Amino acid sequence: MTPPPFSTVIRTASRDRHTEAENSAFMGDLLGGRLGVEAYARYTEQLWFVYRALEDGARALAGDPVAGPFLRPELFRLPELERDLDHLLGAGWSSRAVPLPATARYADRVTEVAGGWPAGYVAHHYTRYLGDLSGGQLIRDIAEKTWGFRRKGDGVRFYVFEAIPNPAAFKREYRALLDDLAVGAEERERVLTECATAFELNTSVFADLAVAVTGAPSRPGPSRG
Repeated sequence: MTPPPFSTVIRTASRDRHTEAENSAFMGDLLGGRLGVEAYARYTEQLWFVYRALEDGARALAGDPVAGPFLRPELFRLPELERDLDHLLGAGWSSRAVPLPATARYADRVTEVAGGWPAGYVAHHYTRYLGDLSGGQLIRDIAEKTWGFRRKGDGVRFYVFEAIPNPAAFKREYRALLDDLAVGAEERERVLTECATAFELNTSVFADLAVAVTGAPSRPGPSRG
């Protein structure tokens, strides 16, 4: 029996963690219009710390045989994030930005794997960037409708991939890279575990945001199943 492609294995193994993250109370309240634009700005600020770690790490891995093929410049998000934050938080926001504890742990883990474990970095690259190309588009659409951002304009540019005219085709190419990931079976199992870690770290950021924004302890989000 032919084993399933590794991209399918990752998607299947991560499904529950992915569902837990997207069903978090913070994200549910944000996308449901129960939080103001200030909460969206705080979320965007926390993303900046994670993507700074991802894209700083990418520079060191550009020639790596495992991680290098995934480092497509059309995915990079820092310039768009910073433009959004200029719009959301005003001039000088970077001197005021502070990572929440969960955000710091997330960024530190990305930095750690980027420095010594390229396949582990791929796990974080996959969970973030393919999520931006997929579910991130729902966030953009709701943000535009809820807070009146100009369509694909300042405030939501993070979610706009102008250099990727065909996201579906791009995602197929990306998954083909995962299928051909240049590591053995044991290392692939470690990548699966790191994908789960990435989702857990993301969920922890949502929990910290819920406390920071509402002052109340995080509660489980509604099930969509």
